[in-house]
Amino acid sequence: MELENITKQTSRRYDDACATAHALDLIGERWAMLVMRELMLGPRRFSDLRASLSGLSANVLTQRLEGLEAAGVVRRRKLPPPASVQVYELTEWGLEAEPVLLALGRWAVRSPQHDPTLPFSPVSLMLSLRAKFEAARAQGLAFEIAFRFGEEAFRAAVKDGALTAERGEAEAPDAEVFGSPSALAALLYGKVPLEALEAEGALTVHGDRAALLRLADLYEMPPKAG
Repeated sequence: MELENITKQTSRRYDDACATAHALDLIGERWAMLVMRELMLGPRRFSDLRASLSGLSANVLTQRLEGLEAAGVVRRRKLPPPASVQVYELTEWGLEAEPVLLALGRWAVRSPQHDPTLPFSPVSLMLSLRAKFEAARAQGLAFEIAFRFGEEAFRAAVKDGALTAERGEAEAPDAEVFGSPSALAALLYGKVPLEALEAEGALTVHGDRAALLRLADLYEMPPKAG
């Protein structure tokens, strides 16, 4: 069985000196890059990853984590008490792949086959804020927004032409948004009116609604490729 596994892994390699080919050797397996995406904003438990990647089985997730760990991209550790649970996180080198993932997303969003109505995970939505942010649009703006997707908390802030979008609680946000990542994506990228999403119960906004609308104004979907 061990020989069979080694042979199978070897057959999947490109045997090409190009570093791009080697990158695909490391993270080109199905689901591997999405596992990395879900770890970009911090450590996650195995169950958290399963919940965010609903089409991924436990067996395949285990295989991908083992492969990424063997490649030096992911590591696991145990959180100190009182949590005392095992989590997975990207290594320092693994985190260096963020610009690659964001650039790939910016490229692929122009595909005529891209369907923005499919489900978003909270992390993928926060990373999309980073990927599509244009500093020129944000000059002179300053605000912070807290997002609550179920039990998960995130925050996004714009100041001095820069954006931060990360996991965690916001201390004194201008607005708090409750709902689903897909509903927020509909507002930001689909330009669905906020009033319509509120009427459907898809989004609830507390505080300065104008701050959320200013965030939406920063984003414009690029034209599709010919």
